[in-house]
Amino acid sequence: MAEKPEEAKKLFAGAVAGARKIEQDRVSPFRPRIRPVPRQALREVDAIAKEMLTFTSSDIDVGTGEELLFLRSGVSKETLRRIKRGQTAIEAELDLHGLTVDQAGWALARFLQDALSDGKRCVRIIHGKGLRSEARLPVLKGCVNNWLRHRDDILAFCSARAEDGGTGAVYVLLKRLTR
Repeated sequence: MAEKPEEAKKLFAGAVAGARKIEQDRVSPFRPRIRPVPRQALREVDAIAKEMLTFTSSDIDVGTGEELLFLRSGVSKETLRRIKRGQTAIEAELDLHGLTVDQAGWALARFLQDALSDGKRCVRIIHGKGLRSEARLPVLKGCVNNWLRHRDDILAFCSARAEDGGTGAVYVLLKRLTR
């Protein structure tokens, strides 16, 4: 049986008649969430970095002006096309100019791990065209091409537009980490 609204208000007022408002002058302190340390991921990065540093002469079989292009299966060609046209925001950048192959490998591994953990989606890596190397070959370009292809967290990459470094840089699409 439904009661009338006036009766319900009277019943409620009678039920809370002896209640008093509690005054509180304290605020719970803000405690930022501490992000867990991904130890296994760090071990994997170390292993990948060590593997990346096994440099062979076949790694530099990429020409100075040759465009780099990689698309992992399951990623749409339209996604790669948007990246190639510069329609995807570049959220971080790494410049490998002047580094040795060993230094570049470690720098790249650290950079990609930081970008992934920060939730970055698209980054630019400047490897150079090799015009100042002893053999005038793009050593780092070939290494970066090889290293990126062997990482599971890289979905796609392509040479940058001319204004962003052209064939001396690549745009890299990173996999989203699940949290």
